[in-house]
Amino acid sequence: MGERLIKEGDGWRLGSNPSATHYCALLAGRGWAVELTESEFQTFCRLVLDLRKTMGVIAAELMDEERLTCEAEANDLWLEAEGLPDAYSLRFILSSGRRCEGAWDATSAQQITQAIHHLTPF
Repeated sequence: MGERLIKEGDGWRLGSNPSATHYCALLAGRGWAVELTESEFQTFCRLVLDLRKTMGVIAAELMDEERLTCEAEANDLWLEAEGLPDAYSLRFILSSGRRCEGAWDATSAQQITQAIHHLTPF
């Protein structure tokens, strides 16, 4: 059995509870929250890290202060990063089961990306 973990900051929260039966993860923003399955949460974390890497690679090709939008998708989860390579917002759409979407500003998105490294993978 895994330990329940919560990471949060101003305008965001991520959590995992590996011992939960079906929905074992949480994504939340200002005024909204959604629980995810283990698979959905793993996909979300992977896509966030993939987008961070992509934004970093593209940064070398951009002019100063040039904004960009990158998308990543897997199965029933779509994720978008929009902004500067080192300061971008995140938006996701979950199109399975509960069908929901959420978003975080650039400050929250950067903190979420860092928090993903501290959450125990399933």
